[in-house]
Amino acid sequence: MSGHDHSHGSQHLGGVHRWRLLVALGLVIGFMVVEFAAAAFSGSLALLTDAGHMLADSITLATATAATIVAARLGRTTHRTYGGYRAEVFASGFAALVMVAVAIFVVTSALTGHETHEVKTTPMFVVGILGLAVNLVTMVILRPGAESLNIKGAYLEVLADALGSVGVIAAAILVTLTGAAWWDIVIALAIGAFVLVRAFLLGREVLHVLAQHTPHGLDAADLQAQLRAIEGVIEVHDLHVWTLTSGMNVMTAHLHVHDDVDPESVLRHAQAVAGEGFGLSHATLQVERTASEACHEIAW
Repeated sequence: MSGHDHSHGSQHLGGVHRWRLLVALGLVIGFMVVEFAAAAFSGSLALLTDAGHMLADSITLATATAATIVAARLGRTTHRTYGGYRAEVFASGFAALVMVAVAIFVVTSALTGHETHEVKTTPMFVVGILGLAVNLVTMVILRPGAESLNIKGAYLEVLADALGSVGVIAAAILVTLTGAAWWDIVIALAIGAFVLVRAFLLGREVLHVLAQHTPHGLDAADLQAQLRAIEGVIEVHDLHVWTLTSGMNVMTAHLHVHDDVDPESVLRHAQAVAGEGFGLSHATLQVERTASEACHEIAW
């Protein structure tokens, strides 16, 4: 006998606040174009690095927005039984690759062009101020929806980009005061290093999800112990817990019970443990009688 919990719910993906993501996406993409143009005009590597960072942010915001649409339209078929939830994970991996490419480009440009590097500080300073303003406005828009993990991730992306704008402003001021264009290279390398670290962390999270490891902050041993503590349960085995997409953790398990136990009662208690106790969005549970050997007929 098997049991399941259908508490998917779009609340995990911030569907109510989708308009916030759409506005934020428009602001970031619009200013990203301005920043790329200003970087080409001013010759600033710091601006170019921050523009590349905004490109990665645009991808992240776009996938966050797409996730809310997928949550509203599950789109599950016999070929895609999970629907399109994993699209967000793959797109996040692509964003991480974009961030790595930006960091490598900045380092290469800094090492090959440092002797002839010249920058126009006025457009750097103006665009840096405007970029900071755009990021602060975007943060204000996203902040009320940050109870959603999806929107919280987008909020943190914009916060990180605001720090990049601060770096651009600092580079413009330092170059103006000292006349040394290498300050732009130093700040660009600092932003690039920051982007590279964040790309590593994001990429590690993507691999963690794709490898179907136990979700961060969830103790699988504790989950197994609490399932085992349900009255009538003899053993819990074949327990698997993984993340389907951000904010949606799922599990499967086999519950070995006594012959005289009501399986429906065990299922209800197990679903309560999984959902209320551990915040899992979906649980597939198989209840096995003491005399049953069916589960051993399958190798895995």
